[in-house]
Amino acid sequence: MKTKIIQALADPTRFKIIERIGVGEVCACEFAKHVDVSQPAVSQHLKVLLDAGLVTVRKDGTKRVYSLSPLGKRVMHDISRW
Repeated sequence: MKTKIIQALADPTRFKIIERIGVGEVCACEFAKHVDVSQPAVSQHLKVLLDAGLVTVRKDGTKRVYSLSPLGKRVMHDISRW
């Protein structure tokens, strides 16, 4: 599990995405504004973060809203102390 987390956060785009999620819940449709990649690429990055257990997703109508999981909160808290 630790290897998945490290691999997920090693990518600069995924790290930007998870930093943005750390500020508060974010609709998947908004990430393309925050990172310089296409929406399909954002979806792939979110899948990696989800598979690593760092984020959770909930449906709000037709939107998918992402937030940090408890594990994601702990990891980002630990990183912020470095």
